[in-house]
Amino acid sequence: MDNLYSVQNFINGKFINSYDKLTIYQKFTGDLLAEVPVATEEQVEEAITSATESFDVFKQFSAEKRAGILKQLYDLLKQNFDKFSNMIASEAGKPIGYARSEVNRALDNIETGIRATLEFKGTQVPMDYLNGKGKTAYTLRFPTGPVLGITPFNFPLNLALHKLIPAIGVGATIILKPAPQAPVTLLLLAELLSQTDLPKGAVNILYTTNELSQKMVEDNRLKILSFTGSDKIGWKLKSLAGKKKVLLEMGGNAATIIDESADLKRAAKKLAYGSFLNAGQICISTQRIYVLEPVFDAFIENFLAETRQTKSGDMFDEDVVNSSMISHNDLLRIDAWVKEAVSQGAKILEGGRILDKKANIYAPTVLTHTRPDMKVWSEEAFAPVVLVEKVKDFKQAVAAANKTRYGLQAGVFSNNMKHILYTQNHLEVGGVIINDIPGFRIDGMPYGGIKDSGMGREGAYYAMMDFTEPKLVVLDA
Repeated sequence: MDNLYSVQNFINGKFINSYDKLTIYQKFTGDLLAEVPVATEEQVEEAITSATESFDVFKQFSAEKRAGILKQLYDLLKQNFDKFSNMIASEAGKPIGYARSEVNRALDNIETGIRATLEFKGTQVPMDYLNGKGKTAYTLRFPTGPVLGITPFNFPLNLALHKLIPAIGVGATIILKPAPQAPVTLLLLAELLSQTDLPKGAVNILYTTNELSQKMVEDNRLKILSFTGSDKIGWKLKSLAGKKKVLLEMGGNAATIIDESADLKRAAKKLAYGSFLNAGQICISTQRIYVLEPVFDAFIENFLAETRQTKSGDMFDEDVVNSSMISHNDLLRIDAWVKEAVSQGAKILEGGRILDKKANIYAPTVLTHTRPDMKVWSEEAFAPVVLVEKVKDFKQAVAAANKTRYGLQAGVFSNNMKHILYTQNHLEVGGVIINDIPGFRIDGMPYGGIKDSGMGREGAYYAMMDFTEPKLVVLDA
């Protein structure tokens, strides 16, 4: 017990314990990692009250002062780089190299937020016509109110920062609630935030029950809900949110299209990495690949060769790409989905089995002859499983990619400009990535989806727009 990480909830500027605990285990070894306090109803109420009261103080902070707080956080995170990398790997099962990448991205995300904070502004409004002649008009933007951020396990640091950074940037207070599978990283971040110039109650970070989380969603004192997670939970929370502004990022089953003009070896290498990295537990992990008939055989040969070179195992092995799934239930779920698909006519080209039951590792798996009514096609697999299908022409490929209730990002490997222009006009997604995998992301870009993949956009500047409301000012010159 002496080796356990000691973390507490961060409420109203104080670190607070509670009697009930959530036990967290290292995902590969199963060793006890931490005990996380489960916030009580009284503690949740204190968090809401403090966020509400602090809002009137924090919204008055200058952009310079808010940017300074982000710079303090940047410096503290950089000093604790290894601590956060190791915790992300341990509690989320993320390969250590990818965990370091998450911390580096978090640092870049904060830097982007600092610039956005200093540059954030309203707009000039054209007014020199009709009754507006002779007048000048512009908008100013003000924070909407306290934010409730609910974050997922797969990027426990950086996806939380996608809510925290824009809140600090505009002067909005925020309550952050981490996922039960990997809450320790965010509570460690609270320790860094406590060392900045944030006013008491501006940021509250706590883990609590689903019941109390729902009460926060329903509480009218919190004005924005920003949720990242499954679409089923996200839409349910939206229905409970009342008059709140709701922002949802809910993943998908990302498709990639490959035509005759593509560099097949490059595409195969990138797609193997993009399909199996982090056990496929990425919102924009490649799940479906559509290859035009003339190049299908050549692509499959390259892709299977790359798949077989994908290393699975201990997340602290520097060469590992595919490590532990987040839970044993998820391991059994994807194994059942693959078996169901095979029973319905799908063919396994590679993998299709559990590699390590104790460590919850599933083999990098390639399926073909799949159909839209199979779970591996229609649902978000969130596992190291990818489907590869042959299509006759490019329009058929786009139609197949669109045949889903999701619409986050899609990849297109093509050097045919007509095809590229067709995808930008016809792919039903929030982002079209040309000659790269759907998993490409720079943290400052407007990231988000349509259909069941969500609403709103992440990226510091774009989330800051969502966290604020415009106020029109008209001057009679």
